Amino acid sequence: MKEFLTLDDVNVDGKTVFVRFDFNSPIDPETYTILDDLRIRAAIPTLEVLEKAKVVIGSHQGRPGGDDFSTLKNHVEILGKYFEGEVRFVEDVMGPKAIEEIKKLEEGEVLVLDNLRLCSEENLEAPVELLLKTVFVKRLAPLFEVYVNDAFSTSHRSQASLVAFPELMVGVTGKVMEKELEVLDMVINRPGKPSVYLLGGAKVKDKLKVMSYLLKTGKADLVLLGGLLAEVFLKAKGLKLGDVNEAKLNKYMELLDIAKALLEKYKEKIILPVDLAVEKNGGRSEVSLDNFPLENKISDIGSNTIELYVNFIKNAELVVAVGPPGRFEVEPFSFGTKRLLEAITKTKAYKVLGGGHLGGAAEILGLKEKFNHISTGGGAMLTYLSGQPLPAVEALKNSAKKFKTSCSS
Repeated sequence: MKEFLTLDDVNVDGKTVFVRFDFNSPIDPETYTILDDLRIRAAIPTLEVLEKAKVVIGSHQGRPGGDDFSTLKNHVEILGKYFEGEVRFVEDVMGPKAIEEIKKLEEGEVLVLDNLRLCSEENLEAPVELLLKTVFVKRLAPLFEVYVNDAFSTSHRSQASLVAFPELMVGVTGKVMEKELEVLDMVINRPGKPSVYLLGGAKVKDKLKVMSYLLKTGKADLVLLGGLLAEVFLKAKGLKLGDVNEAKLNKYMELLDIAKALLEKYKEKIILPVDLAVEKNGGRSEVSLDNFPLENKISDIGSNTIELYVNFIKNAELVVAVGPPGRFEVEPFSFGTKRLLEAITKTKAYKVLGGGHLGGAAEILGLKEKFNHISTGGGAMLTYLSGQPLPAVEALKNSAKKFKTSCSS
C-alpha cells in the first residue's frame, strides 16, 4: 500500500498549485545554453494533468557561485516549445513582482518563478521545523492550495521547497516522482532473482553504502564493479595500481577498510574486473591483473571482464546499472559501457538505469526505449538504494496522513 498521494488522489481544477520540478540541466558556462533538456521535457506529463489548474513552477539551476548557476529564462523558453499551453516567466521568486503574478493567474496558465536558489533560504538544508519559519515559505505557502513534488532527483535534500510546503497543504507526487518511487520500491522490495547490480563511475562513498545495504539485506545477488569504485576494491584487495592511478585514490584511503570488509564478507557476490583498459600512446591497451602495477591511466574495463559480466547479466531477472564502467565520454574507452548496455537490453530481466552518464549513453546508442526505467536522479537514487529515507518523500508521506480526508475536495 502506497504511503503517499498522487495527482490521481486530488482535485486540482481551478486551484492554485505549486509544482516543484528539477529543471537543473547541464549548460555551457560561457553562453548558458542548455545542453540537455531531458529534465525540462520530463515535466510535460505532470503539466498536462494540471491543465485546469493555476500552476506555479519552482525549480533551480546550479548553486550560487557555480559555473552553471543561472536564471531560468532559457529553461522557460525550452519548456514553451514542448508544452502546448501558455507559459510565463517572472524574474522574481518571492518578492512583490512574483506575488502579484501568482495572484493574477487564470485557470490553465503556467507561471515559472526564477531560480529558487536565488533565495539564500532555499540553499539551507535543515529540519522541516526550521524551514517552516523561513520568509520564503511564509510568503509563498499562503498563495497555494495544493503542492506537487515532481523533483525526484532532489528528494534526498531537506530544503524549504521540498519539505516545508507539504506540511502546510496537501502534497502529492508528480508523474515523474510517482514512477520513480514505484520502480524503486519494486527493485528494493520485490526484486526478481537473480538480481544483478552494475556499479561504476565515481561517488565511491555513496556506492559503498549502497553495496553494504544491498548485500546485507540480500537484495543483491551479484554486484559487478567498474570505474573508480572497482579501482578502490582492487586497491583494497592488495593490488598495486601504479603511481598514476594510486594518486587519484588518495582521497579514498579511509574507505579502503570498508571495501576490504565487504570483500571478505561477500567475496562470492562482489565481482571485480579481471583485466582493464589503459590509455597508452593515445590509444586503448588492455592489461590483465597479472601485469600490475600499471604505468598508464586506467580508463575502462577490459574485454575479458566485459564477457564475464555479460554472462552474469544474461541470467538475471533484475539488472540495475548505476555509473559507467569506464570513461564513456572518451573514445575508445566507451567500449565497456556500450557492450554492457547492449547486453542488458538483450536480457529478459527488468532493466533499470541510474540516469546521468548511463542514461545519456543509452540515448546516444538508441537503446533508451529498451530499458524499463531510466532514473532522473543520481544522488536520490543512491540514497534510496542504500536504505536511507528521502526527506522530500517522507514529507509527502506525512502530508498524506495529515490531509488525506480533505484531499479530494
